[in-house]
Formats: sequence, C-alpha cells, structure tokens
Amino acid sequence: MDKKNDELFPCEFPIKVMGMVSADFDLLVVEIVRRHCQDLTEGCVKKRTSSGGKYMSVTLTFTAESRSQLDALYAELNQHEKIKFVL
Repeated sequence: MDKKNDELFPCEFPIKVMGMVSADFDLLVVEIVRRHCQDLTEGCVKKRTSSGGKYMSVTLTFTAESRSQLDALYAELNQHEKIKFVL
C-alpha cells in the first residue's frame, strides 16, 4: 500500500447510496456499511426521497480506517441488486 495514502487515514468519510424507495432500503444500507465499519455513531445516517418519490438516497458519514476498508465496502454495495448508485 502506498504510504501517502496511508497518511489520509483515519478520516471522516461520507458515502451516498441510492436506490428505489422501499420500507427497508435505509436499513439495508446501514446493515452493509456496519459490516465494514462497526462504530457507526448516532446521527450519522441521513436519508432523502426524490421529488418524484421513486428514489431514495442514504448518506452515511463514518470514520474510514483504510483504503482497503473503503474498497471492500464499495464492492459490496455495488453488488447488491437494490442499490443503483454509490457515490
């Protein structure tokens, strides 16, 4: 791993996940993120429904510990069928 990249961590990191509106979409996103970051804090999750009511975005801000942690998290989120985009 690149030492320059190692110096960036730990850091506060926001991640935004978008998908179709469903009763449990935000819970699904939190469950996946929690597998990679167990110390999610209260209030780190913000959700928003699109103006047309069809899509939902969930933004989580957490402390990222390494590039490999982020790579694994992005990979798992992008593989889930209910998730359309990850930023």
